[in-house]
Parts: sequence; C-alpha cells; structure tokens
Amino acid sequence: MAGEPTNTAEYISTLSDTQRTTLEGLRDTILTAVPEATEYFSYTMPAVALDGKPFLWFAAWKNHFSLYPIGAAIIEAHGEQTKGYEAAKGTIRFPASSPLPLELVTSLVRARATEFRVRGK
Repeated sequence: MAGEPTNTAEYISTLSDTQRTTLEGLRDTILTAVPEATEYFSYTMPAVALDGKPFLWFAAWKNHFSLYPIGAAIIEAHGEQTKGYEAAKGTIRFPASSPLPLELVTSLVRARATEFRVRGK
C-alpha cells in the first residue's frame, strides 16, 4: 500500500499479526458495546460513529493501543479500574505487552457514547 491508509481494512493491513489480532478484538468490543454505532475512518485511524457523526477513534501503536477521546471525567468515574493505564489529553493507552481489559473497554466506550449523546456532539 502506498501512502496513508484510507479505510479501516487498509489500516489493519499495515499492522503486525499480533497488533492486527488485538485491534480486531478492540474493534469487535467497541461495536458490541454500542451496537448502533457504525464503522468510520478519519484522521487516518479507525473510528465509530453515532447518528452519522464520529464519536470514538481507536489505534494501534508500537507499544500500546489507544482510545480517543476518553476524557478526564470518564477516567475519574472509572477510578480504580483505570489505575495503571496511561491517560492524558483525552486518550487512554493500553500497553501492547498485556491483554486488553475488554470489560473496562466496554465500560469506557459506553460512557463515551452516553457523554456524546448528552452533549449532542
């Protein structure tokens, strides 16, 4: 593939086997947590939309997987569950060296969907 990916399939094709498997699990968890969400692609990374508007992005990096935007209010509301994960500037990062905490991901994604709907963005 030449240049940056333009859709989720292209994005996933650029990943290692381990990253691909983990990211596909992350994507499945997100779509299960908010079944009315639809897949989307923007800012050169996979995303999901509600009511036709993107509300959550996710990505694989060399040493971690990220969800965006997961703000401070959501992180604080999850207290002890988010301890040990790096969170800053609307992002939470999960180390690639550990299995994804799928229950936590589900809870964070649902909280983000609620926040999105309440704010109307």
